[in-house]
Amino acid sequence: MSRLLPALLVALMPCAALARDRLPTIPPAQYGPEQKQAAEAFEAARKTPVFGPFEPLMYSPDVMTLARAMGDYLRYKPKIGTTLSELVILVNARHWTQDYEWYVHAPIAAKVGIAPEVIAAIRDGRRPTGLPEDQETAYDFTAELLQNKRVSDATFARAEKLFGKPGVVDLTAVSGYYTFLAMELNVARYPLPKDGTPLPRLPE
Repeated sequence: MSRLLPALLVALMPCAALARDRLPTIPPAQYGPEQKQAAEAFEAARKTPVFGPFEPLMYSPDVMTLARAMGDYLRYKPKIGTTLSELVILVNARHWTQDYEWYVHAPIAAKVGIAPEVIAAIRDGRRPTGLPEDQETAYDFTAELLQNKRVSDATFARAEKLFGKPGVVDLTAVSGYYTFLAMELNVARYPLPKDGTPLPRLPE
């Protein structure tokens, strides 16, 4: 029994307590040459030092740089516009129960025009009602893709009618990109800032 106790205690520890044991943030003073180059390119592009999901990615600076480049487009210039992309990001953050992703993007979503009641519904795992047609289509497309791992002909047709084929590609890409970041953050157990509130844990 005594041998099992340490393992049991570790299993019961909050995830945040174990974050330092996974992919802790590398201090810039400890960057190797490739990491320094990646960090400099990041700051040149984003006008800020490496932060958030890109910190654990610094263990693989090539992946970090490629991810940042894709994010530069999908975050700021997607063909579906930033209001819909922020809605899609929230649906993905909720699907993956990714607290940091939600912490960053819920305020942004509010600023770009996503209604508070819509944000609250997504947070609580409910389908929002009263959405404008473009938001409803983006929500349904994303929720169906995450839940079923594909979309029906009817859902695809709705999205194509509103956004065109290029928009459908970008709509799908936003989900793929923020799923990738959510996976990396969850694997790293990246901590939520002290002023953050974890998402409600929903039944699986």
